[in-house]
Amino acid sequence: MRASGEAFGNGASAAVENVTFDEIQIGQSASLSRQLTLTDVELFATVSGNINPAHLDPKFAADSRFQKVIGPGMWSGSLISGVLGTTLPGAGSLYAGQSLQFRRPVGLGDVVTATVTVIEKRPAKNIVVFDCVCTNQDGEVVVLGTAEVIAPTQKVIRPAHELPQIQMIRHDKHDALLRKCDELPPVLTAVAHPCDESSLRGAVEAAEAGLIDPILVGPAEKLKALAASKGLDIARFRIVDVPHSHAAAQTAVALARAGEAEAVMKGSLHTDELMSEVVRKETGLRTNRRLSHVFVMNVPTYPRALLITDAAINIYPTLEDKVSITQNAIDLAKVLGVEVPRVAILSAVETLNPKIATTLEAAALCKMADRGQITGGILDGPLAFDNAISREAAITKGINSPVAGQADILLVPDLEAGNMLAKQLSFLANADAAGIVLGARVPIILTSRADNVRTRLASCAVASLLAASQRRPTLSLAAE
Repeated sequence: MRASGEAFGNGASAAVENVTFDEIQIGQSASLSRQLTLTDVELFATVSGNINPAHLDPKFAADSRFQKVIGPGMWSGSLISGVLGTTLPGAGSLYAGQSLQFRRPVGLGDVVTATVTVIEKRPAKNIVVFDCVCTNQDGEVVVLGTAEVIAPTQKVIRPAHELPQIQMIRHDKHDALLRKCDELPPVLTAVAHPCDESSLRGAVEAAEAGLIDPILVGPAEKLKALAASKGLDIARFRIVDVPHSHAAAQTAVALARAGEAEAVMKGSLHTDELMSEVVRKETGLRTNRRLSHVFVMNVPTYPRALLITDAAINIYPTLEDKVSITQNAIDLAKVLGVEVPRVAILSAVETLNPKIATTLEAAALCKMADRGQITGGILDGPLAFDNAISREAAITKGINSPVAGQADILLVPDLEAGNMLAKQLSFLANADAAGIVLGARVPIILTSRADNVRTRLASCAVASLLAASQRRPTLSLAAE
């Protein structure tokens, strides 16, 4: 399920009280109203197994009879169950039978009211028969039916059961990132030594998605044998035959330096092996800006894409290094569509402390931004992680900041902190982390064997947008 970080708890009253069989009167009724949301549809699909694309896929639904996403009919029917089990008769009731007729569809945003009315009592088995009707916000009938319920005979008054909170997980930020590339041509990409299934499959899948046009750099026979054994079609791709991973790194970088590739993608070789070729003064891809890495994090519990830098290249960056690292991240955020990126400079505390060097560096970076030495974004720091992410935490601590609670970029103190933070978000918060190296002549796509397909594609999408911005410097990618 892909969702966006909503949390849902118990919406019931503080106490529940049932209506016993003897208390129930003919004509007595009760109602329950709910608005249908995408989250409801996804939860219903998860619980029921009903993944009909008419309920989940807007493109499919647009060509259907109703030309829009509609809710499952039984979602409306479940509201009837909610009234019967919670209010009338309530606690202790048992379903004996239900018949339903579905009269009209329920779309996202519709408010459905389920009303049950007593039409018959059968004392022999304590059965109550209900007329059931569901109407929308316009009073139109969407469901009709009858229900037979074995009503309770003992009075129950007790606290409402506390329902667990449900954390919905959508990775729609990366979906939006991929949509930005729909009209862009594939990026000619030198893939260095894709000699395991993970890296070769990643290149093939990115090509099939129209993101890259891969040049496979590695031992040709090994690549062909691997592709054949894994059912991957690489016949249409250019292969540059080199004997080993070191030669693959050299050649991939040389292709980019010569203008034959617009990006370089890491295959099944160590990051250091590739990056050592990238940074070579005479034959590499260095520019006058320091190289740095950015994780473009899709965190389901955060309302925007979150860039974390640097967590892979600069181990213990100096203040001067952090100027380039910050500027690289700001420039990337702008390419991704953030008009004025907000940069939170992280430390353990949010106050200046001469004993904590990163707090002094944060203050210096902010002043450098004030003086135009870092441009295009809004910087604030030092900020502890909670203040950078949570506006409420900042307010509680009395922090008045244009960045707190709405950071687009997290500038971490060093590689260790950044690497741990990114992995914590990935493994504890279900985040996806696309990876890219900036500051070279071309984007460097860094992927991991642990990356899923969505993450690999997102990394290639970032490279595609960067390459497009370099082809057309005035290109605006803010709008999809």
